[in-house]
Amino acid sequence: MTSRTRVLLVDDHALCRSGLTELMEHRGDMTVVGATGDPAQVVSMLREQQPDLMVLDLRLATTDGLSLLRMVRAEGIDTPVVILTMSDSEDDMSAALRAGVLGYLLKDMEPEAVIEAISRAARGEMVVASAMTLKLAQILQSGPKGSVKGDLVALLTEREREVLDHVARCQSNKVIAKALDISHNTVKLHVRHIMDKLNLRSRVEAAVFAFEYRSSPDGIKAAGAAAQKADS
Repeated sequence: MTSRTRVLLVDDHALCRSGLTELMEHRGDMTVVGATGDPAQVVSMLREQQPDLMVLDLRLATTDGLSLLRMVRAEGIDTPVVILTMSDSEDDMSAALRAGVLGYLLKDMEPEAVIEAISRAARGEMVVASAMTLKLAQILQSGPKGSVKGDLVALLTEREREVLDHVARCQSNKVIAKALDISHNTVKLHVRHIMDKLNLRSRVEAAVFAFEYRSSPDGIKAAGAAAQKADS
């Protein structure tokens, strides 16, 4: 029997929490291990429940979701996060993606679409509300295109290029670790080195970097090989 995806819900609207819980439990492949509207409880709940995914509202009564996410990351907790919000602001989505979230969904989506997107995110996919795809394209186009030189690829090790391939496909560290048969902490270390070497600030910028090279699964490796050959 396949294990269920464990989800933590953080939303200060009780009706939203109860509705999402019912829909997820009914689906059969997800279970809600915790639900709260109190940001002060989130870190302890993450540590105690160790969910596979956190669904986080962008606007909470006492703080904003991204401030809470930064606090969670500062505690060394890297649980993948999907934002579920009423905000269709490009600035909000840009800030969320640059904070490293795995998805940005809108509360006015059809409930079934929300649950399906959360399920995909739990499998390591990046998910964005269909109403936000044009804004996502604009965010990517305004990213660091042209600011990253092709020969920077030569600075990456072969393993780092492999990890970047997976990051570019918006996969979580957990998924990458399984795909490459390495530890979760090793993936985190590789990602940190990639960001440092390529002067990138987020996983979204890593995806933009890959798009510059029209990265098919082997695109970055090929670009790296070409750059290394040019230096030899």
